[in-house]
Amino acid sequence: MVTGPQPLPTASSLRSKYFLFAFIGLMVAYVLRHNEHFLIDARDPVWQHYEPFKWKLLPHGLAGACALLLGPMQFSDRLRQRFAKLHRVVGRFYVAGVFVAAPFGAYIQYFQERLGAPRSFSIAGAVDAILWMLTTGIALAFILNGKVQQHRQWMTRSYAMALVFFEVRAISGLLGLDDSNEAGDIIIWICIAAAIPLADLVLQLQDSWRARTAAAP
Repeated sequence: MVTGPQPLPTASSLRSKYFLFAFIGLMVAYVLRHNEHFLIDARDPVWQHYEPFKWKLLPHGLAGACALLLGPMQFSDRLRQRFAKLHRVVGRFYVAGVFVAAPFGAYIQYFQERLGAPRSFSIAGAVDAILWMLTTGIALAFILNGKVQQHRQWMTRSYAMALVFFEVRAISGLLGLDDSNEAGDIIIWICIAAAIPLADLVLQLQDSWRARTAAAP
């Protein structure tokens, strides 16, 4: 993807970025252990629940994992400046992952209504998928037009929507609300509603750090 010269990140901005991604890493690790442990245990009884739609879950899971794991690489200023071609390749894989994982995820949530899941979960899943694809599509459109700054902003919003998957599970698990549909419904909508505002807060902090760097003697 197209890149342009930018001020080098300050030590404080780097520490903040590392702290943020360390926090995300801990959240991901918790969710993988608490909610997705069945992936490494073929005897886990939860496989019986996934049996009716397991072949739809496969592309959703692989594409989603690709997007979630590759996304952080897009926010490395050093990687973008030193390895621009790799940055572009990773970006294409991220976009492809989003546009495969999001619709499959929405459909799987709708399919689970047959297994007792409430309709509100399907609506929330569809809204999350639409917002994830929309923010990613806008980011792609900006970079294709050479608008790097706007691309960076919308990629941040896109990844914030991606993290809703982990946030909902982490909050539900830590609060002991895994089995409560009512609480789960509230948590899902709060995470969806907060995703883009939180991403914009991060963007404002980053821009503040860059402005201080540019103004430094």
